[in-house]
Amino acid sequence: MKTIRITGRGQIRVTPDKTRIMIALNDVCEEYAQALEKASKERATLQEVLRGFGFADSDLKTLNFNIDPEYEGYQEDGIWKQKFKGYRYYHQLKLEFPSDNDKLGKVLYAMAASGLTPEFSIGFFASDPEAVRNELLADAVADAKAKAEALTAAAGVSLGKIQSIDYAKADLNLAVNTMRMPMMAKGMAAEECCDSYDMDVQPDDIELTDTVTILWEIV
Repeated sequence: MKTIRITGRGQIRVTPDKTRIMIALNDVCEEYAQALEKASKERATLQEVLRGFGFADSDLKTLNFNIDPEYEGYQEDGIWKQKFKGYRYYHQLKLEFPSDNDKLGKVLYAMAASGLTPEFSIGFFASDPEAVRNELLADAVADAKAKAEALTAAAGVSLGKIQSIDYAKADLNLAVNTMRMPMMAKGMAAEECCDSYDMDVQPDDIELTDTVTILWEIV
């Protein structure tokens, strides 16, 4: 049996449809219990703020939480030494919702006005990875078939049945990290003229590629 093996390349562009806010809170407290309590209170404060925008408490997800001793270096008689400063907690959380610049600006403003000093990073992603993968694979198969038909037509033969399809599933990066906002001072949200940041953010489309190799019988 004569065969032809063709690798098709799929390429699509996907517009992100969901927003992800990464929130980092950290501070140093004298006692371990104080650090734990403050971190817990800050999470509760954020949850209270977000309830005003229709979020459930469970929508605010913890990604990383730790409390570690922190030391400060100093020099004494020409010798560098360390002294204990306290316990630093680090709490990283995320919030995801359908993309909406108006809502994003209001949520960020409300969190900054809450009395906390969070660091934000904002990203955008496609919410249905399986649908994206299926579209990408369909495009790769169509490309392989078009190449195979062109080659067999030029050679004066015809495509027969598909004998095999080889595909190595790859991880798809469906996120765009657009911006990072450093620690917000309380004064940043102190103006009374508005209740929102102007967030005119349009994330770029995500470009994705993948390949599929198909073996056809030729007749």
